[in-house]
Amino acid sequence: MQIEDSKRLTFSFVTEADADFLWEVDQDQAVMKYINGGKPTTREEIEGVFLPRLQAYANLPLGWGIWRVSIKETQQDIGWVLVRPMGFFTATADPENLELGWRFKREYWGNGFATEAAQSVRDSLTEFGISQFSALANPNNHASIAIMKKLGMTYSHTFHYQDELFDEEVVVYTQKINSFATT
Repeated sequence: MQIEDSKRLTFSFVTEADADFLWEVDQDQAVMKYINGGKPTTREEIEGVFLPRLQAYANLPLGWGIWRVSIKETQQDIGWVLVRPMGFFTATADPENLELGWRFKREYWGNGFATEAAQSVRDSLTEFGISQFSALANPNNHASIAIMKKLGMTYSHTFHYQDELFDEEVVVYTQKINSFATT
């Protein structure tokens, strides 16, 4: 599985060799604000928590994992897009409903990169018989919710998401494939 380049971006599959990149993205309090209250991730958390969780759901042939996003022209790494079955770390994981998530360095916010990247990743995965895509966010994370809407997702519901790391109210936006239209 490979994600096709978009107009401005390239994509590569993240592995444990990308620990420094993952740590770097998480060092800005603004980036982490709606994830954990603004606390930068430690290297120990990347190695001991983040990478083992990634390895649990990473499946390159299906496109599941984290996709590093780089600017095509400069090869500057600017963030990543996550793909995994919705609810993967809960008892109700759904491999036909893929969760999309994203995290981008603050200096690249406001340029449409997250929307362009998430759209490219989503569009590359539609051939796998997936019935829908979903994304979730803290209800106060208006920027991520705006990206969900730009992707064509609509509000589905609010619920209390809980797994071994997270325990909070989130909003869920979804997009059924039968109403999917590429742009």
